[in-house]
Amino acid sequence: MSNFKSGFVAIVGRPNVGKSTLTNAFIGEKAAIVSNKPQTTRSNLAAIDNGENYQIVFVDTPGMHSPRTKLGEYMNSVAGASLADVDVAILVVEAGKEVYDLEKNIIKKAAEKNIPLILAINKADTVDKEVILPQIQAFTNESDFAAIVPVSAFKKDGIEELRKEILKHFDEGEPFYDTEIYADSTVREMSAEIIREKILRLLDREIPHGTAVEIEKMDETGDVTKITAVIYCEKASHKPIIIGKKGEAIKRIGSYARKDIEKLLDTQVYLELWVKVREDWRNKGTALKELGFVKEK
Repeated sequence: MSNFKSGFVAIVGRPNVGKSTLTNAFIGEKAAIVSNKPQTTRSNLAAIDNGENYQIVFVDTPGMHSPRTKLGEYMNSVAGASLADVDVAILVVEAGKEVYDLEKNIIKKAAEKNIPLILAINKADTVDKEVILPQIQAFTNESDFAAIVPVSAFKKDGIEELRKEILKHFDEGEPFYDTEIYADSTVREMSAEIIREKILRLLDREIPHGTAVEIEKMDETGDVTKITAVIYCEKASHKPIIIGKKGEAIKRIGSYARKDIEKLLDTQVYLELWVKVREDWRNKGTALKELGFVKEK
């Protein structure tokens, strides 16, 4: 393809600054789950922005933070490793916030690897310009950014400008993925993430991040796709909360998840959910591997 550009972009930053929302805004599809709780994304997810003359592969990473569990340590290592093999990195920060040590660490790592770093100031529509200008100056004092772009990922403002800045750093080349797909996750993985998103949205206060979802069976042979999924929780006391009185909570989770999975698969779905207790799974290496968080080397 002549004049076709392609490359990889890491989207990095602290939890809950809008990295997943930004990823979804670029590709126009729901590739990454979004909730109002931090640390929603647990692994790198490649979302693919296909244009007439370009393909941008976005690596939406877990938010870097001070880990309290082995899962948290893994999430930090995944986020840090994402800077190893990309053409551009986007540091996402929230409008009006200071430059903290975490951002300084990301800036340092990008500089060490000689990766162009673009600063995306998200939620710019929620503050006055007078607030953003000192913030830009503070970040400029820390790094010579390739570009600084205020955006609103939720409203999709500034996305096109950010895309143009990214493409400046790409070489001409063939697409890395089929231009008809928008994510490299499997259907099973995306279905599990959809279910987990509903848990986060509907039970975010009681069960913030102690759950994992595993698709046990997926039968796509008939007119209706039959899916059996297991929701794992860390404590026996969490199980009745997830199920709810007379099963109302699990029914709501299943109903909302089924609708999104039907959109994903473009077919009717029968979804069966089970809840099992797996004590303190976020601190157990074996459980993390079995549930697909830590990949075998």
